[in-house]
Amino acid sequence: MSLKELTAEAHKLAESQPFVNLIFSGNISKEQYAHYLLNQELAYATLEAFANDAGILDDLPGIKRAEKIKQDLLELEADVPDLPNFKILESTHEYLRHLLTIKDDPKKLMAHIYVRHMGDLYGGQMIAKKVPGLGNFYKFENTNELKDAIRAKLDDSLAEEALICFSFATKLFEELA
Repeated sequence: MSLKELTAEAHKLAESQPFVNLIFSGNISKEQYAHYLLNQELAYATLEAFANDAGILDDLPGIKRAEKIKQDLLELEADVPDLPNFKILESTHEYLRHLLTIKDDPKKLMAHIYVRHMGDLYGGQMIAKKVPGLGNFYKFENTNELKDAIRAKLDDSLAEEALICFSFATKLFEELA
């Protein structure tokens, strides 16, 4: 069974959450989207820092999303005056604590890159058209090359950790709903 097949059920559960449906509906408010981005920026910045230190991003040019998420937050800032008061959700805190436990394990970090960044490479193209603002978070310059480079780093041994990443994504979506 492939990694995609091993994680298909968890992927389906995450993407069927009401918050995800709200994003895809195109009716997400700037405030809701900014709250989501705020939590995502922290998660991505931490994951990408650890993955960068482990050397797994060296041959994935243009993969990093944290700065793109910051750009999107800055774009929304004027329209969301309460943004500085938004809280970091418990699911994000839990995710960051988990990342600390795997920060020295390149294989486990790669599972998180697979879940998050591969999802951005695929579904993100549709999401960018549905969210407030420019959607820089979801815009990649070398999409096909990145997909191939990520796939080259994958194997079925990543499934257990990928399932953990999907569970954190699902928790975040539940909290945001």
